[in-house]
Amino acid sequence: METAVPARARAYVVACAVLGAVLCLGPPPSARTPWWAVVLLAALYAGGERVAARRFAGTFRPVLLAGAFLLPPPVAALVALPGALLSRADRPVLLRRVWRAAELMLGVWAAARVHGALGGREAVAASAFPHVLLPAGAAVLTFWLVPAVLDGGILVLAERVPVRRAWRGLFLRSLVPAAVHGLAGLMMAVLWRSPYGPVAALLVLLPMCVSWWVFAQYHQERAAHQATIRALVQAVDIKDEYTRGHSERVGQASVMIARELGMDDERVEVLRFAGILHDVGKLGVPTRLLRKDGPLTPEERRVIELHPEYGHEIVRGIGFLGEARSAILHHHERLDGSGYPYGLVGSQIPDFARVVAVADAFDAMTSTRSYRRARPVPAALEELERCAGAQFDPLMVTALVRALGRYGWHPSVTADEGRSPRVHPPAPPPPVSSRPGAHR
Repeated sequence: METAVPARARAYVVACAVLGAVLCLGPPPSARTPWWAVVLLAALYAGGERVAARRFAGTFRPVLLAGAFLLPPPVAALVALPGALLSRADRPVLLRRVWRAAELMLGVWAAARVHGALGGREAVAASAFPHVLLPAGAAVLTFWLVPAVLDGGILVLAERVPVRRAWRGLFLRSLVPAAVHGLAGLMMAVLWRSPYGPVAALLVLLPMCVSWWVFAQYHQERAAHQATIRALVQAVDIKDEYTRGHSERVGQASVMIARELGMDDERVEVLRFAGILHDVGKLGVPTRLLRKDGPLTPEERRVIELHPEYGHEIVRGIGFLGEARSAILHHHERLDGSGYPYGLVGSQIPDFARVVAVADAFDAMTSTRSYRRARPVPAALEELERCAGAQFDPLMVTALVRALGRYGWHPSVTADEGRSPRVHPPAPPPPVSSRPGAHR
């Protein structure tokens, strides 16, 4: 939700909050309800959620699920209230906190209701394995399904997402966290009811805190990688204003080819880095040559053709790039040996370099440059197919054609704001081979 929230979205949030309040008010809990446990779980959730959000960029849901497994629905829903209302939130702060409280309370209430209806509380009290698993599993799925449904509604009302897309993927993305948090919550509840009591139940959270810490370290390292790449790309964009946004689009096209070829996620990510950084060597090329409007002299062309080697030297010490370094060095090689910098032939050219070569040529043709206008996507693909076998790897060209036929070309590049990335010309532009830097 944005700062200016539509009235219908505000009404939706208020309605969910009122529904949550009504469900928590009745029917009244029995006299045997352990209110000290409610207070303890609510405090534990509030503190844990704050620490998880600040240190681990995560959530602290096992405590809520333990409450759903241990307490009646109206009381279990109250466990989420303090933590949600005290959580960190963007503007509008109050509305976002009320929304979080409403969806969590409704989720916990529904999970506790399902768990109790299937006899889960009795099974937890008796530590009856494996009978506790079915009610707990149903409750966990309910706990994640209710917020997903509510989130889809807020996307429709606040962000005007089309109804057919609002709920797409919301629940599936949560299945793995749901299983982990649900298992931890169930272990907490069983130990809570055991002779060892609540102290043993709290020990369950220690392994989760360790896993959160490891996960946070991974994300911090990943963020450092992204910052390094962003800095290099911004430096290239500032230096070569005519190709601003080109690197990001080449990375996007490279990912489309990689996924069509069935590469695993780790290689796809490295290949995206290769596409984004393929022109980083232009930092070593004089700016006057990069921005020259007229044709290049043979000497100027030779200087520009040094940029793959410059780029390889720049990224040589960046360990996480892996195979991307070879793509940066060899993305201007050709299958027939007429490329540069080393004139490699056929299988001598690394796979990543072949992918980036196709993605680079495709975006170069479909983007407006200082020396020619953009070419329509079908015409660019036709040119790639014509040059396949001599300049480009036919397998990579076919993969790009198939990927674009399936998903279309919708480059999301923030660096191109205010400029049209593609202008359809009244006359055909020159072929790929006539681009500056295309020949040795």
